[in-house]
Amino acid sequence: MPITLEVLVSGGVNAGWDYAKGCYGRYQTVLTAVIANRELIDGLEVAVQSPKVHEKELAYLKATVQASYEQMEAARARLLELLHHAQHRQAYQKRTEMAVSIVKELEQEGHFPQAHYAFDNGLLTLELAREIEAWSKHWVSEVESSRHIQWLGQWRRVDEVARELRTAHPESFRSLQVHCRNGETKSVWAFTKVVRLKRYGRKRLVIVHEQAELSDAPRFLLTDARHWESGRVIETWRYRWAIEVFHEFGKQVTGLESAQVRKEEAVKRHFRLSCVAQSVVQRACVEKSTSERFAFAPEQITVGQKVRAIAREALHGLLKLVERLLAQGHSCEHILEVFMPA
Repeated sequence: MPITLEVLVSGGVNAGWDYAKGCYGRYQTVLTAVIANRELIDGLEVAVQSPKVHEKELAYLKATVQASYEQMEAARARLLELLHHAQHRQAYQKRTEMAVSIVKELEQEGHFPQAHYAFDNGLLTLELAREIEAWSKHWVSEVESSRHIQWLGQWRRVDEVARELRTAHPESFRSLQVHCRNGETKSVWAFTKVVRLKRYGRKRLVIVHEQAELSDAPRFLLTDARHWESGRVIETWRYRWAIEVFHEFGKQVTGLESAQVRKEEAVKRHFRLSCVAQSVVQRACVEKSTSERFAFAPEQITVGQKVRAIAREALHGLLKLVERLLAQGHSCEHILEVFMPA
């Protein structure tokens, strides 16, 4: 049951180039933390990165500086500008710093003592690794192919080492059967060894291929759990994809990106309520429908059936309230006022 950290780029206030659409657009960086097992995926935290405005503010302050301010109102306005700039500069956090804060908060709460962490190389920093290890937890991260490791007394790129192993020692890649989160079993070929990295020290490296001929591009996994077998490292890493299911579910079902609010606190509240809605939908008690059958989900309970069951339960509670008010002799006008005050 690992905890996954992931950066989600959503619609927002920052301007940047959208490589998918081939044009400039607005985006917002959101860091999500999700915990998953074989049955459930629950959101733990959704943190919105504050816009990086202090650099532009500093440029503005330098351009508008004056030697002196004769009027008190002008001096007061200038002081407010300087204070706002200092506040924005101190409040801004890099996404890696946000990840450290989330880990610290989750571990202080102590709700998941057996859960380890999985995340992408974009979040891997020495500070995050040390924070997780300080709580006696383990982490698994993918690392970039240009990462240098100590190999036979020399510092070499990890992709060069992998290429040399494929060419000269293909037998060093062991065939493994990895159990996926959805219950399926996947065949992979992996090489693992404890290696030394600059600043990080001794960590376990796992080089993973998904084809027996080793012709596909390898995936490089790194973990502080030097005693883990390669199969456990890969299985823990594969739970990282549960957060993609979480994002897709949130966008399509619970309206993660459908906020019609502007203030930062309101956006955070909307994101977090979307996480709660996902947990509620997953846990909805629904019997298999005899009238709604789909070829892609035979004999299975679909998300639509769960949403419909929740709506029916809410409507049932509303009708029971109307029934009780009518039995007490209240008029229709009074009941309408209860539901929709003028």
